[in-house]
Amino acid sequence: MSDVTASILIVDDEAPIREMVRMSLEMNGFDCLEAQDAVQAHGVIVDSRPDLVLLDWMMPGTSGVELLRRLKRDQSTAGVPVIMLTARSEEDNKIHGLDSGADDYITKPFSPRVLIARINALLRRTEFGQKDETLQFGELKLDPVSHRVHIGEHLIEMGPTEYRLLHFFMDHPERVYNRSQLLDQVWGGNVYIEERTVDVHIRRLRKVLQSAGSLVQDCSEFVQTVRGAGYRFSADQ
Repeated sequence: MSDVTASILIVDDEAPIREMVRMSLEMNGFDCLEAQDAVQAHGVIVDSRPDLVLLDWMMPGTSGVELLRRLKRDQSTAGVPVIMLTARSEEDNKIHGLDSGADDYITKPFSPRVLIARINALLRRTEFGQKDETLQFGELKLDPVSHRVHIGEHLIEMGPTEYRLLHFFMDHPERVYNRSQLLDQVWGGNVYIEERTVDVHIRRLRKVLQSAGSLVQDCSEFVQTVRGAGYRFSADQ
């Protein structure tokens, strides 16, 4: 982490929870912003650009997941890290939240110490991933600043998880990663997801790259299966 103080937006319709979280964060040196619903939160995110958002799932009106999807659809806010805070503890709900673009998922009630640790871990990961240089292999190009992927001159649309997976692969080419390692690096070691989820997103990523590749180059072949070991990103066929 750098010496710059990170700003955290706390989004929850319950004032006592916002106050409790804010006190814990401020005691650990964070600057805090607050919002009581999704509409107010979206305005704060657009205007203030927080470094991370703590987002409650269940809120009156627009839910936290609906706001999350809106943020990830907008290129200007897609890169904002989001941790979901929710009483929904079932695995299907966790997968739903993560697939919607959440970077981490914490169930209520939670320990303030655990919350701080997860925030610090996510900030370290996002700082590491936000390098300015464009990554390019063949016609496939990923710009981490604008959060855009192109094949040739064509802009490629993909989900937030597929984007993070592709970003990690392109930043670590020619090395084989097993499913467990990819879960730790792309989803984060603090979340529980079955390893088969990795295969699902690998297939989705290949499908996007293959369909877009019909325009210029089939880049799906860059994501290679290494039998009995895992997956590797390589431009060498």
